[in-house]
Amino acid sequence: MVTPRSLRTRARILDAALDLFERQGYAATTVNQIADAAGVTPMTFFRHFPTKDAVLVTDPYDPLIAEAVGAQPVHLPPLERTRLGLLAALGDITPTEDATARRRVALVAASPALRAAVVIGTEATQEAIVQRLVADGVTRLDASIAASACLAATTAALLAWATEPDDVTLAHLVRHALAQLAPAGAAR
Repeated sequence: MVTPRSLRTRARILDAALDLFERQGYAATTVNQIADAAGVTPMTFFRHFPTKDAVLVTDPYDPLIAEAVGAQPVHLPPLERTRLGLLAALGDITPTEDATARRRVALVAASPALRAAVVIGTEATQEAIVQRLVADGVTRLDASIAASACLAATTAALLAWATEPDDVTLAHLVRHALAQLAPAGAAR
């Protein structure tokens, strides 16, 4: 069970890591430095993040995304259910989460090694979506295609966001990316 204290500790670790990564670079920052800056032990760091790169490339949204996909009408094609589910999940991003995400994305976009880690992190999101669609009777192949297409568009928007002006939100770019996958004739 995730407690408020656990969430505060995770947020403190994330903030400390981002500050250190921005100041001295991702590669030059150690887990011990992050733990020290956050006022926790390295063991506590690893309870919240399995690796240093996980601070930048993982998020707690997979269950929310899968639930949002599952809430879409089952008569819709899997791609459209996934697209609409991701759009619905976007509505839950707060301005604070958006600001933190921008910092994370800027660091990831600057590092080819971290971009590879994004792919691994996306696999968990894809699997959550696939499982949800399969539970509703979609074939695993069709569910995988739908999730892959929507997450590829979302990832492209995410990485492009690092170079956008400060007033451009992640939600705006993701909506734009997902609109490219809308059925013919749908509003883009």
